Amino acid sequence: MRRSTGIAAAGVLLLLVLWPGGPAAAHDERPPVYPDGTGSVPAYRTGGPQLLVCKADPVDFAARIAGFPADLRARNLALFAECQRGGYRHLQAAVDAAPAAGARILMLPGVYQEEPSLAPPTGGCDTLDAPWSSNRQYQVLSYEQQRDCPHVQNLVAVLGKRDVQIEGTGATPADVVLDAQFRKLNALRADRADGFYLRNLTAERTTFNAVYVMETDGFVLDRVTGRWNDEYGFLTFADDHGLYTDCEAYGNGDSGVYPGAASNLNARRGYAVGRYAIEIRRCNSHDNLLGYSGTAGDSVWAHDNTFTNNTAGVATDSAFPHHPGMPQNHARFEHNTIGDNNRDYYGYVRDGTCARPYAERGYEHGVVCPSVGVPPGTGVINPGGNYNLWQDNWVYGNAYTGFLTSWVPGFVRGDNRFGAQFDTSHHNRYLGNRLGVDPSGRKAPNGMDFWWDGQGRGSCWQPASAPVEPRALPRCGADQLPTWPTANRALAEPGKTLKLYVCADYSLGDRRIPVNCDWFGARGIGRIEVQWALGEAVLLGLAMLALWLRIRRGRRSAVAVAVALAGLVVGVLGTAYDGSWLTPIGLGLLGLGWLGLGRELVARARPGVPGDGRGLGILTLALAVCALLGAVDRGLVLLPYTPVGPVWPRILLELLWVPWVAVAAALRPVAAPGGPVAAPGGPVGEPHPGSRPSGAGTVGAS
Repeated sequence: MRRSTGIAAAGVLLLLVLWPGGPAAAHDERPPVYPDGTGSVPAYRTGGPQLLVCKADPVDFAARIAGFPADLRARNLALFAECQRGGYRHLQAAVDAAPAAGARILMLPGVYQEEPSLAPPTGGCDTLDAPWSSNRQYQVLSYEQQRDCPHVQNLVAVLGKRDVQIEGTGATPADVVLDAQFRKLNALRADRADGFYLRNLTAERTTFNAVYVMETDGFVLDRVTGRWNDEYGFLTFADDHGLYTDCEAYGNGDSGVYPGAASNLNARRGYAVGRYAIEIRRCNSHDNLLGYSGTAGDSVWAHDNTFTNNTAGVATDSAFPHHPGMPQNHARFEHNTIGDNNRDYYGYVRDGTCARPYAERGYEHGVVCPSVGVPPGTGVINPGGNYNLWQDNWVYGNAYTGFLTSWVPGFVRGDNRFGAQFDTSHHNRYLGNRLGVDPSGRKAPNGMDFWWDGQGRGSCWQPASAPVEPRALPRCGADQLPTWPTANRALAEPGKTLKLYVCADYSLGDRRIPVNCDWFGARGIGRIEVQWALGEAVLLGLAMLALWLRIRRGRRSAVAVAVALAGLVVGVLGTAYDGSWLTPIGLGLLGLGWLGLGRELVARARPGVPGDGRGLGILTLALAVCALLGAVDRGLVLLPYTPVGPVWPRILLELLWVPWVAVAAALRPVAAPGGPVAAPGGPVGEPHPGSRPSGAGTVGAS
């Protein structure tokens, strides 16, 4: 146990040295105050006092409602006449005039650009004392600063008022548009606004979020569209009793829907969940970087949604700092459609489109500027989540992989406690998902069904219909729990950790795209993990050849070296082709080669004679055992009760074996008194002509 803990600590220390400064925060926000959870999901109201918001042009209004059904057109005409007499021309004016609780605000068809909110800040709002975001694009304001200066960042702000209901009166959400013109961070911000209900309108063209709901106990986003925003369509943060229903999001640079840092109700629970903090249902999030994301998206229930034609469909993670509720836990995804998420928007970063002013980038015409680096062609990314359940979803046509599961050490999110380095990627379950087929029955295989970096405990996977990486994944049983043997790994596979380390070094602001990451187009030898595997193979291969030249004894050692070299070649190919059998086959061949080579070294050793090669032989046999166990672990069945995979002790032994071989190859044989000596001009290690062989030729020092 001490040895395993030491290996784990060494691995974490390596990551601390190598990992880049950490990904930039998904978004920067003030330290939140969670609601107390005594609220409830608000109900839609059709009666009671109301405030009306409309524009003043009757000709434009008539054109907007001309295609409505007769009864809806008549209702809007009556509301328009009433609004001209006593209504408001801007939504913010109606919000300001509403009582502290219970307002019902109707917005008539039109485009609302809220011109009064665009006035330059004055009266101290122009010189606020607040920290800047990590990208230096905005200040992180306190609630009091938001309340006192609501339009520094927000086109419309609902602050501290309860039970506010805002709804469009059009036939579709597109009939009422709240347009920020890329001049505000948020089109609509609801902050500490318990009971907030937003319905039947579109919010668009912001430098951050279409709709932002924060520190609110009870909200509903109902038939709302969020489009063409630099980051999020809908962002809810540190909320409880929330509901997204029948929403649509597209053209967003981060995700369409984002229930981040949701109320952490179930952190200390196991598989049993009391209730969920946020429900997302029947939403359609498409043509974004991510359909859904949720850093610390705790206790979220997402069902019957469609996440298609994004770069990646879903991501729920523990990968970004300064989000409460870490590590992410207890999200439930079921009956969702997660397919064809293959959009690659990184070309807009390469060609400079995303460096232009916001209004000139072309978001309205399909441009998306990716705020973070994710692998195009991925259905679900689950980095660092715990107790998440993925069940009965359609996951298909994702060119890279259906599901990606990976480790997130605590220091990545700013938590340097030792225990926090191993507190993620546990107890995730993948059950009954329809893999490689869409809801109509059309076959559309994923590139791989599952990709796992090998870290975590207690997780289990269903059978797959496409390749999986690694080939041996812990299975879920009939009781929907892990069967034996189950995962119990403190460290990820080193090659995969290296890959994630390199791929994490994406930066939109710096136009930095890792050139040796396959997420961004690297192929074959251009991939960092293949480069690493090739370098290791070349080093080991040269060491084996040097050792064989040193032994120069019979066909058995030559065959052993040949088999080991073949294993190295196959192993490199296995790294290049994720999900194939090549990796376990390569490890098996390497192990057999080392086994034969080690036996030759031990058999030829002469006990009691310094420099007899026994120690090197035993070390070679130990490497053989690690490689063979690795073949089993990667290809047949995960080795139980092991906090690290066989690859970690193998690498540590290789770090000893290679220099030992180098020293052994450089030494001349040492003759024992009365023993064999090298014949003049003869092969090193051969007995003197006429002498009787007694043991092996010497190889190095043990």
